[in-house]
Amino acid sequence: MTPTTVDEARRRAAIDALDLGTLRGSDALNHIVDFAARLCDVPIALVSVVEEDCQSFLARTGLEDETTPREQSFCAHAMLGDRAMLVPDATADPRFATNPLVTERGIRFYAGFPLVTDDGIPIGALCVIDTSPRDGLTALQRDGLAVLAENVMARLRDSRDRSAHRAAERHARRVAIDSEQRFRVLADTMPQMVWSTLPDGYHDYYNARWYEFTGAPAGTTDGEGWNDMFHADDQDRAWALWRRSLESGDPYEIEYRLRHHDGTYRWVLGRALPMRDRDGRITRWFGTCTDIHEQRLAMEEREIISQELSHRIKNIFSVVAGLIQFAARANPAIATVATDLRQRITALGRAHDFVRPHSPNSRPHAQQDSLHGLLVELFAPYQAVPGERISITGPDVAIDDRAATPLALLFHELATNASKYGALSTQAGHVDIAVAVVDRDVAIRWTERGGPPVSAPVGEGGFGSKLVELSAVRQLGGRLDRAWHEGGLELTCTAPLAAFSRSPAS
Repeated sequence: MTPTTVDEARRRAAIDALDLGTLRGSDALNHIVDFAARLCDVPIALVSVVEEDCQSFLARTGLEDETTPREQSFCAHAMLGDRAMLVPDATADPRFATNPLVTERGIRFYAGFPLVTDDGIPIGALCVIDTSPRDGLTALQRDGLAVLAENVMARLRDSRDRSAHRAAERHARRVAIDSEQRFRVLADTMPQMVWSTLPDGYHDYYNARWYEFTGAPAGTTDGEGWNDMFHADDQDRAWALWRRSLESGDPYEIEYRLRHHDGTYRWVLGRALPMRDRDGRITRWFGTCTDIHEQRLAMEEREIISQELSHRIKNIFSVVAGLIQFAARANPAIATVATDLRQRITALGRAHDFVRPHSPNSRPHAQQDSLHGLLVELFAPYQAVPGERISITGPDVAIDDRAATPLALLFHELATNASKYGALSTQAGHVDIAVAVVDRDVAIRWTERGGPPVSAPVGEGGFGSKLVELSAVRQLGGRLDRAWHEGGLELTCTAPLAAFSRSPAS
């Protein structure tokens, strides 16, 4: 191997990483070369780093020069080997016989131990030099120089690591300063109020928007002063939720009224998330306050309008049911059909009032987007207490007003038929409803047991069967599977999960 085969770009990078300025002439390296000279009984010992054009001596004894040209360097050859390079008599070695260091400076004996980085990059050598030829080194001298070379590399690695650490610290400081400046500029351009706190919740930063909105002098809302900006009726609630987030580390979110600079109070949405270190410890909280006053007022207005419309729709259901009952009285021949129709309309009204209550008083106890809750509401006329004759198992599924109508028609029809001809027509009969979610489909299985024997209907089926098909297949986009067992009907309705609710989760 020759020096021209070395990747000089990689060598340059490795040498630059050593921070040679702090190593040059260091006491530790000087002690090493002094001991190497005494160990080998030679006048010269060097720690040499071979650069592009020259070799420089980080430590030296017995030599005044700090550098020599690379083309004269013995160490440029020594660093490429995997063991010590010995030159007993340089005048007899073709590589060095005409070298000015030999012809003019009198070098005869040379022994160099390569200095190589952990990733195999040669950077120089630890060498000993004599002006008289020598046969070589003793075993003790060889072993001693090898240990000293390892010690030199340890010093070089320490210097490299310290240099890298200092560079990383400088970079981190620059990044921190730049990041803080960028954060402040970004925060001041945001339409939201932005704030941050220490891990214990002490508020120490607000952006310009906060002071514009509140009109509070800078610094007056630091610490716990921010809570005084809330409406008196919201302060305890906001404090309690904030303390809970500080204790648990959970995200903070609340709507409250914040004092505007004109003296009025406006609704805002407050949110905050913790920033954590690698060990999971909270280092800071960052939060925002978003003015939602207009949206809040609009929402309240929409809620009033929605309740009024819902009330009117509820009245329409009642009026239609009343008209049907009145017609049945005038025409006894249609009484049975009228009763079925009125019950279906009543079921639709119950479903509508479940998902769209017309007043706070009519709001159901169950969650309004709950399939289980809707079914319990629909089956209330068929049992004294929930679960007495109709049990519901399996996961709950979110529903909305779009799905409530076909679901109400489907299960009202099944319950009505079961009470007339199936399991609910006998005292011992029971219905099991099992809900399952498989992939992106919902399967609802209706199983009757303990009722009179039933058999498959002949022909296409009546109006009720067509209504069931209409609800499940056309409106929910699903399918129906029926089986008639000795104990009663088993029906499974399978429909896409997305058909039950418009929510993103579906």
